[in-house]
Amino acid sequence: MNKKSVTIAFLGNPHFDTRVNNLAASLKKDGYDINVIGFDWRNPDFKTESGEVKVYKLHKGKFSLLFYLKYAVLLKLFLFRSKSDIYFAEDIYTLPFVYIYARIKKAKVIYNSRELFGFLAGLRKKKLVQSLISCIEQYFIKKVDLVLTTGEMDTEFIKTQYKITNVLTIRNLPVLQQPKSVVDFREMFNLSSEIKILFYQGVLFDGRGLEITIKSLRDIPNAVFVICGSGEQKQKFVDLVKYHNVEDKVFFLGAIDQAELINYTAGADLGLSLIENISISYYYALPNKMFEYMMASLPLVVSDLPQMRNIVDKYETGEVIDIENKNSISVELKKLLGDKEQLDKYRTNCKTAAAELNWQKEYEKLKDALTGLEK
Repeated sequence: MNKKSVTIAFLGNPHFDTRVNNLAASLKKDGYDINVIGFDWRNPDFKTESGEVKVYKLHKGKFSLLFYLKYAVLLKLFLFRSKSDIYFAEDIYTLPFVYIYARIKKAKVIYNSRELFGFLAGLRKKKLVQSLISCIEQYFIKKVDLVLTTGEMDTEFIKTQYKITNVLTIRNLPVLQQPKSVVDFREMFNLSSEIKILFYQGVLFDGRGLEITIKSLRDIPNAVFVICGSGEQKQKFVDLVKYHNVEDKVFFLGAIDQAELINYTAGADLGLSLIENISISYYYALPNKMFEYMMASLPLVVSDLPQMRNIVDKYETGEVIDIENKNSISVELKKLLGDKEQLDKYRTNCKTAAAELNWQKEYEKLKDALTGLEK
């Protein structure tokens, strides 16, 4: 029996992406030959890497068109040289290229719809670009062999929107694990033991609750805000911190490798996922950071959006707050930070939830689907 091969294409750095990391590791464990291609333009010190995981260093200057042209050329060259049985397009940006080259090679194609790309929050003010992306998705999503989503509501939306049935929910769950060396933020930043740590991990982008939290810090005297992640809008948030005069309360750590991230997450007191309802994609959000917080036994504070509320309410792992009421955010955070008994309860519940909400269990659904595709 010939060994099966898989190619995974992603417009991002796979080293900092839970979904790509977990997918590649599980497929490799199941005996597949793995090839991953990614691109990094957010981390200034990153250099192009070769091997089983190929990551190209790109530079995104004033002219986005040149960036995408270079990206497209590199991706097409990689796909031209590849020969796999199954191709994963990890986003809408890789989908057209992956589909065309996979079909030329008579291979199966799986589209990982990790967001509702036809309704992205970041493009809500760029109607022409959003319309183009919507048209691309409308055309190609009906041609692939399988579509993956990150939540049940996403699945139902895509089935209805595109009138397709080959959609499978594979949530962004972390690998079942324990922190090995918890980071001591109080020692790292020379903070007193009374100071509480608010924590965010993920891309630095509008609509993720970063601006809301930074503005609220002035009214939470016993807390600091630790941010793990990178993004093109980082400078905007750095400037916002200065504007609100909270430089001593906000710490930007940059992107942390997935293998180490849980050690940072476990060192905090509250994990924030305050997604703002500024697009359909965000309304249906079910971010992987929520599950990574729970894996690290970190109580959550999330915005009142349906899929996020469903998880937090079901497992009782934190609080759901109304972020539309800007004045209540600091009040709710202060109240919870001061309630040790409640925080301890949420930490215990997080451990219980993590035993169920982990990648090893979620991957079994995808494994069964791949078996069906290969028949």
